[in-house]
Amino acid sequence: MLLAGCGNGGDTRPTPYGSPTATAEDGAVTITIENFTYEPADLEVAPGQEITVVNKDNVGHTVTATGDEEFDTGNIAAGRSGTFTAPSEAGSYRYTCSFHPDMRGTLTVR
Repeated sequence: MLLAGCGNGGDTRPTPYGSPTATAEDGAVTITIENFTYEPADLEVAPGQEITVVNKDNVGHTVTATGDEEFDTGNIAAGRSGTFTAPSEAGSYRYTCSFHPDMRGTLTVR
């Protein structure tokens, strides 16, 4: 079982709606899938960073790079989680769900 949590250091101010990009600062990187949406959809990580994907929906999903397919989680069943490794090359990588192509995001490697 994998448990992940986030803290905000006691800051109780709400996060502004529509923050454009989440940045991995502490090494723990998670994308949550819920209601056919990636959260965060746009994420900035280090090269080779391991990313955990948690599927809270009642159907399977993937996180699959478009184009040259640098990464692909494969099917993550409902209620399960999976991982993938960010590419080692800096750049922006668009991704989608193989089953639900309207789900989209961007992984930026810096």
